[in-house]
Amino acid sequence: MFAIAFKQEQYRTYILSDQKTLSRLEIVPERGGIVTRWQIQGQNILYLDAQRFANPQLSIRGGIPILFPICGNLPDNIYTYKGKQYTLKQHGFARDLPWEVAEQSTDNNSASLTLLLKSNEQTRAVYPFDFQLAFTYQLQENRLRIEQYFTNRSDEVMPFSTGLHPYFYAGDKTQLTFDIPASQYQDQQSQEIYPFSGTFDFNQDEIDVAFKSLTHHSTSLTDNQRRLKIAINYSALYSTLVFWTVKGKNYVCLEPWSAPRNALNTGEQLNYLEPGSTYQADVEIAVSYF
Repeated sequence: MFAIAFKQEQYRTYILSDQKTLSRLEIVPERGGIVTRWQIQGQNILYLDAQRFANPQLSIRGGIPILFPICGNLPDNIYTYKGKQYTLKQHGFARDLPWEVAEQSTDNNSASLTLLLKSNEQTRAVYPFDFQLAFTYQLQENRLRIEQYFTNRSDEVMPFSTGLHPYFYAGDKTQLTFDIPASQYQDQQSQEIYPFSGTFDFNQDEIDVAFKSLTHHSTSLTDNQRRLKIAINYSALYSTLVFWTVKGKNYVCLEPWSAPRNALNTGEQLNYLEPGSTYQADVEIAVSYF
């Protein structure tokens, strides 16, 4: 049986649940429309730094932040459009702004919550376009489906990139294995290209790499310690996968991005949405046990 409830703590939190599989998803519209927690049978699928989450001045490390209208950062946080310079901080503004609840529903197969983010004076000051984003979080047993609709309400073509930044809980990273559909990656710091053997050196202080030449639209990580596999399927919109982790922290991030960092300046894999048009994409995260 699927249900939707809410709790009021620091922020109003919506709870989507499935009693049959004991799957429970928490979403905070007011704090960037973010999924903060996902538990299955009491086991955390996601990591959350609760102290950072409690401080609205800090970016959230944990859950599934939404990246829009850029992924990653820009040199000096600056991009140029029609000869004018604009400032956008890393990953854009969608993860920081309050989203509004548009719809919630349950049936025999799922529980779903739809959130909206619309352009306003604050967004237009750094990104001169009118837009609406609609994200539907749908919990189906051990699967989370995120349907995304990007609408250009401007009278000119709107360039954008988007992504998700899931923090997956990892108690022992040495017990993780990965299936990433690429044979090489680019180091985000040095910009050097390296072959990918299927493993990472977790003795490094930080790993921040981008896989750009993807051969198919799915990836996965397996946690052999907890005996679970997390599979991510994503639309063709997503052309890049980013892997990021920090030594000593119990998370790894495997992130579908529609374009690499600095795409607003370089145009690399950048998406362009015609006036009045809507682009639909989706990402599905499925957990299985063995």
